Amino acid sequence: MQVLVAMSGGVDSSVAAARMVDAGHDVVGVHLALSSAPGTLRTGSRGCCSKEDAGDARRVADVLDIPFYVWDFADRFAEEVIVDFVSAYARGETPNPCVRCNERIKFSALAARALALGFDAVATGHYARLADGRLRRAVDRDKDQSYVLGVLTAEQLRHALFPIGDTPKAQIREEAARRGLAVADKPDSHDICFIPSGDTRAFLGARIGVRRGNVVDRGGAVLAEHDGVHGFTIGQRKGLGIAGPGRDGRPRYVTDIDAETGTVYVGNAADLDVWTLTGERPVFTSGVAPTGPVECAVQVRAHGGVADGVAQLRDGRLVVELRAPLRGVAPGQTMVLYRPDPQGDEVIGSATICR
Repeated sequence: MQVLVAMSGGVDSSVAAARMVDAGHDVVGVHLALSSAPGTLRTGSRGCCSKEDAGDARRVADVLDIPFYVWDFADRFAEEVIVDFVSAYARGETPNPCVRCNERIKFSALAARALALGFDAVATGHYARLADGRLRRAVDRDKDQSYVLGVLTAEQLRHALFPIGDTPKAQIREEAARRGLAVADKPDSHDICFIPSGDTRAFLGARIGVRRGNVVDRGGAVLAEHDGVHGFTIGQRKGLGIAGPGRDGRPRYVTDIDAETGTVYVGNAADLDVWTLTGERPVFTSGVAPTGPVECAVQVRAHGGVADGVAQLRDGRLVVELRAPLRGVAPGQTMVLYRPDPQGDEVIGSATICR
């Protein structure tokens, strides 16, 4: 089988490429150039896709003796991921750019080009598993990335391979060292890859500008002014610009955001409890939408935010009634549905939370 391996320059994708070679496939490595100024996208363990990463990926390809290329996806990444990220925050939402990158870049743009060139599949270093055509959680639950892959369609999954999902991360590093790969001890990337400084508020402020509004309590009293709703997200406690707790002595959190009026609402922790989730643009990884209620566990963040519930389609939207509340859920987040399975929790599908 002809396999294109997406090589980020990190240890996970490097071992994924090595395993594809060991399996006897005709392997080609490709590094995605996602920035017009790639030297700016890594600061220690922050960021990715820098010239350093491209060089690391190339050296691994040399060790594995496979062809290696760099494909320029910078314009597509800027439009599909960065612009989408900024626009969502301007609307008062909380997007996940890793979800969008997997959906629109790695398993849309990249896979489409790979298939057009005659490759049979695209392999990546994601911690997830495919069994019987179904997407499942990785063996290493702490590193599981099935959440950010939950937006993939059945057709995309049909041409995907996740060679390392059956192995804990510590063993992946050990394997890389045994293979003589210099990236064995390379730090994992953290935070948002295109904001290597880690200062999301400054990044957004430079692109959205000042859009002043008010921070308001549950009774409608104005507590403070702000420079834009992009500086807030549901569940946020710090950096609200207000002094001290509420009148009841309890901490205050962002409970709602109205981007049209520029109003940020604050309340107590109990105001963050959510019992019903509504999502738009649902995707079902089997390719078939459920015809009735589905028992499931729903996850709303890459790590954490899981509750049991019942999901069903209503007028084209995915609605989940929770058996226990989730706290601090924001529009723009992705909800991914899982079904318990003896082979590992299976991803049923996903949707973007709109209410």
